Amino acid sequence: MLQKQRLRIAQVAPVIFPTPPVDNGGTERIVYDLTEALVAMGHEVTLIAPSDSQTSARHLPTSPSLSRWQQLRDNVPPGVPGVLEALALERLRQHLDEFDIIHCHGEFCHAALLGERRRHSVTTVHWRVDELDRQLFFEGFPDLPVASISKAQGAALPENNHLGTVYHGLDARRFNIGKGSGEYLAFIGRMTDQKRPDRAIAVARATGYPLRLAGGIDVGNPGWFDRHVAPELDECMQHVGVVNDQQKQVFLGEAAALLFPIDWPEPFGLVMIEAMACGTPVIAWRNGSVEEIIEEGVSGFIVDTHEEAVEAVKRLPALERHRVREVFLERFTASRMAEDYVKLYKTLLAGEYRQ
Repeated sequence: MLQKQRLRIAQVAPVIFPTPPVDNGGTERIVYDLTEALVAMGHEVTLIAPSDSQTSARHLPTSPSLSRWQQLRDNVPPGVPGVLEALALERLRQHLDEFDIIHCHGEFCHAALLGERRRHSVTTVHWRVDELDRQLFFEGFPDLPVASISKAQGAALPENNHLGTVYHGLDARRFNIGKGSGEYLAFIGRMTDQKRPDRAIAVARATGYPLRLAGGIDVGNPGWFDRHVAPELDECMQHVGVVNDQQKQVFLGEAAALLFPIDWPEPFGLVMIEAMACGTPVIAWRNGSVEEIIEEGVSGFIVDTHEEAVEAVKRLPALERHRVREVFLERFTASRMAEDYVKLYKTLLAGEYRQ
């Protein structure tokens, strides 16, 4: 009986960007693809998201996203994100009894609002969970079910909170296999010390490949780009700025490989599966989720040092782009993600989640 249940599901999106995002916004992209996949499965889905969002689900709009307000006003006060979050949670409160499951992708305050409904909620944290803010949060809400986006992320969650792991997925129609004929290496990520574009530059120079760097300058650490990236830019090392989905198809699809030289415990790494969706192999530094996402010698190579990365570039001809795309289709589609979340939803509704 429960297996065939048509669920009434609320997806509560963040407020920084619209859902789906125009350019930046990996979390909003996942929320959108999950929402659309759940609708396709026949569930009754409601998206609570900024008014500049789009969805085929029922949409309960809140105020425009922070990015939209920043387009409309020259100076947006620093308190606006908190106000937008409060407005979104008020919209949720007004309709709370309409849902079997409430799935939240925001920060913290939803846990207090949900109250007794926490037992029928899922929280997905799209950031690292091992720092003080999350530790205090989980201590205060030990009954809040949390879905990790990788086992590496989940290892830092308290056992009482950890509901299970669901890997991200993308709409398989968004990207197609590319030819990889551009004879350049690609990097996508924030220009910051966590993502380490400087490592990518060093590998490209050592292998003789041109490098194209995509991604915005980290607003929290703008000087890092000026010190570590800007001085290295030339005709072979180009910073192309932020790229949207359409631009990513060409950018990733024509690249010989994606370099993913992270220097932090990456919770998932969405760009890795975007590259795989284009048939583009990934050379990634061993950290966080990397070993769960990349299959060594199949969808890419996992390295620990600069020297290993240089050798990995030389081994790229051994990889088959169609097989990289196949791995994406096998493991990282939005439909698979939605199916996995529905299993967690039903676990909660059946009362099988440990408290």
